[in-house]
Amino acid sequence: MATAMTTDPTTGAGREVVLTVEGLTIVLDPSGRNIDDEVSLWIREGEVLGLVGESASGKTTAATSLLAHQRRGAKISGGRITIDGRDVLSLADDELRTIRGGLISYVPQDSSASLNPALRIGTQLMEILEAHDFGGSGSEREKRLAEMMSEVLLPSDHAFLRRYPHQLSGGQQQRVAIAMAFANRPRVIVLDEPTTALDVTTQAHVLDTIRDLTRQYGVAALYVTHDLAVVANLADRIAVMYAGRIVEIGTKQELFEAGQHPYTRKLLSSIPDITGERALKGIPGWAPRPGQRPPGCAFTPRCDWAIEKCSEEFPPVDGPTSEHRVRCWRWKEVGAQPVETDVVLRDRSLDACAVAEKTVISVRDLFAFYQHKETLHDIDVTLCERRCLSLVGESGSGKTTLARCIAGLHQHKIVGDIEFMGKPLARDARDRPRATRQAIQYIFQSPYSSLNPRKTIRQILAAPLKVFFELSRDEMEARMEKALEQVALDATLLNRYPDQLSGGERQRVAIARGLAAEPTVLVCDEVTSWLDVSVQAAIIDLLADLQREMGLSMLFVTHNLALVRSISQEVAVMNEGRIVEHGGVDAVLEDPQADYTKKLLSDTPTI
Repeated sequence: MATAMTTDPTTGAGREVVLTVEGLTIVLDPSGRNIDDEVSLWIREGEVLGLVGESASGKTTAATSLLAHQRRGAKISGGRITIDGRDVLSLADDELRTIRGGLISYVPQDSSASLNPALRIGTQLMEILEAHDFGGSGSEREKRLAEMMSEVLLPSDHAFLRRYPHQLSGGQQQRVAIAMAFANRPRVIVLDEPTTALDVTTQAHVLDTIRDLTRQYGVAALYVTHDLAVVANLADRIAVMYAGRIVEIGTKQELFEAGQHPYTRKLLSSIPDITGERALKGIPGWAPRPGQRPPGCAFTPRCDWAIEKCSEEFPPVDGPTSEHRVRCWRWKEVGAQPVETDVVLRDRSLDACAVAEKTVISVRDLFAFYQHKETLHDIDVTLCERRCLSLVGESGSGKTTLARCIAGLHQHKIVGDIEFMGKPLARDARDRPRATRQAIQYIFQSPYSSLNPRKTIRQILAAPLKVFFELSRDEMEARMEKALEQVALDATLLNRYPDQLSGGERQRVAIARGLAAEPTVLVCDEVTSWLDVSVQAAIIDLLADLQREMGLSMLFVTHNLALVRSISQEVAVMNEGRIVEHGGVDAVLEDPQADYTKKLLSDTPTI
């Protein structure tokens, strides 16, 4: 474990260690089943430590523990958390209320859920200052409020501060959440996937804000994410977590250029490649559920390097340097192999599909309105059989509106022609025949709002099967299990409720529900934004297989341009309700003609 003062090996500048975590253990209460175990890390001032891993790996559980907080049903049973010499876990409740938002702050994954919808933005920002008596006077707090808004590049005028959260874009909401977290100039800040659902341009601005504020105020930041391309551009060091344990930690150069753990290597193979020369490579199988970790190394069933010893005993902390630590019995053999051995060339078998293939969806001269405002302007686009068309652009560009028009979910005025298999589509999905509704399935962006919290996963998956098929109970059970298996989930989840799953697991359930209907057209609205890279790779691989085997056509709405190369044959770039560029994926991404497309590509994070 680091001493109180250490030297940054990348800059040579001495920086104080602000946060130290030693042997943190978190269990389920009252069963005592282990969730996180032996979690140890430290962060210097002005440094960002990226915490990466698959859904349900224990990242958020470990991160919220830094505030001495756990969700219902879990408790911290051991370990030590020190911030500026203060033992956080030994503090009384009133002392914890003082340090939360003051000494340590938290930025949640879903900013829209963290902001009070009944209070104006200015009121909520002022509350955090008043709660900690920042500046000691109202005038000082007013001054700090204006400064906070400037730091996150938002206006501080009276009109903006009087807005409610729903009157802000997703990027603006997230910046408000960041402003609240930095309000009292904390020593430590925990960021729990704050850019998950943001488009690349907004994400770039938010990441720049986090980077600048962290360095400006010497804040020690823990950045929880499943997006390795983001941490490659933001973090100084990276900790890789699997099944509740940290299996490797080091500088980003060490992990990306010479990762020593097999899991780290497989995560790197799962990262989308915007050049299109490397295929996505998912990790077969799935991580054990919290409290169900097997003996030895939990990654053993999915590891190509596993030996008998791996399943018997969890390896001790080891590694090539004091900064680069790894827990693997065979880390030396793994590290001796160059990372490039995991590269697989992208399969271009679908790239040469004839443009003249059968048209499934045709949109001509489409104008869409929201109340009296025109939001889509003269859209012309077609989707062919066995092909995937990606719609890309910033938030508010009209991607989702176009997708909802095709799916029959846009509740406002539409002018123009939308056809399915050469026949006009009714504007409202409820007016379409059952066969058409089955053929066009929609997967929503947020699994938090698209899954009914009052129903089990079994009931959620059974709904489309009951509507579209006549199946016996055994047949229905088999279909549901198959749908979960397709998205790398275990059938043991069928009796759980959505709130018992991680965000990534919920989105996989939403995808499974769409696939269960056996559609002809799958409309995917940012379906991978909540998924970790390994599951994302598996889902993309699955969807590509469905294209080949079932003749499935897809409309893929996304802000991840790197992902477009792995799934799509065509791409339409949208801006302010218009298609500004449209063509084959390789042509558009390698030689973009529109300035807007060039900007999107420049904002896309890469390793």
